[in-house]
Amino acid sequence: MRINRAMRVGIGAAALALAATLTACGGGDGKSLTENANEGTLTVGIKFDQPGIGLRNTDGTYSGLDIEVAEYVADKLGVKAEDITFKEAPSAQRETLIENGQVDFIVASYSITDSRKQKVDFAGPYYVAGQDLLVRADNTDITGPESLDGKKVCSVAGSTPAQNIEKNFPQAQLQTYDTYSLCIEALRGGAIDAVTTDNVILAGYAAQAPGTYKLVNKTFTTENYGIGLMKGDTEGRTKINDAIEEMIADGSWKAALEKSFAGTGFAVPEPPTVDRY
Repeated sequence: MRINRAMRVGIGAAALALAATLTACGGGDGKSLTENANEGTLTVGIKFDQPGIGLRNTDGTYSGLDIEVAEYVADKLGVKAEDITFKEAPSAQRETLIENGQVDFIVASYSITDSRKQKVDFAGPYYVAGQDLLVRADNTDITGPESLDGKKVCSVAGSTPAQNIEKNFPQAQLQTYDTYSLCIEALRGGAIDAVTTDNVILAGYAAQAPGTYKLVNKTFTTENYGIGLMKGDTEGRTKINDAIEEMIADGSWKAALEKSFAGTGFAVPEPPTVDRY
């Protein structure tokens, strides 16, 4: 049978529709978040190198606020903690991991921004942080972002804090690495003058090496941490939002923060209001 132009256009449109349908599925297996949860398994993207937030411990276990949130949400979706597969989600790769269906959702100090919402959906926020600076304990020159003129400042490539420094504080010499742990190593060795990201992340690093670093304690942004998931997955987003609200209401949210930042002097803030846009 000969295929005329109209038929070719129709076939092409059908192929595009099929591709869009496949793209809307998550978990790397062609199934949606809800379908995978109903089968009792989830793949969740987290950070591996952020103490207090998302850390892979030397014994292979995971700890931090994002882990506590991920496990609570998964439990409300019917998935046990032992049936979660945690996958590392570096800042610059988070949207790609979601769009390619390699994870069901991401809990990785993931700031909700308008540009990111063009590519993925967000549930939450489950925490509101603020960008700050971490310096060596003997540093007296850096007292806030306005004192960064000529200073070498490190953040993670693709992160909101890095973009903020580049856009709003061009007098700083921004250096980006793949992970914050590499920034911390550079700070320890004197290759850079400050590390910048959200205050809770920096507090976790400072707690690992008492007396080595100090927080400047002058936040200069508001960062809403959300749970990223496939664009258009309204059902999955609603279920995660329900879980976050329940976590706040039953006291588990406050307990997770106290556990994750014990001994750091971190004060638990008021819980956020979940955005039901």
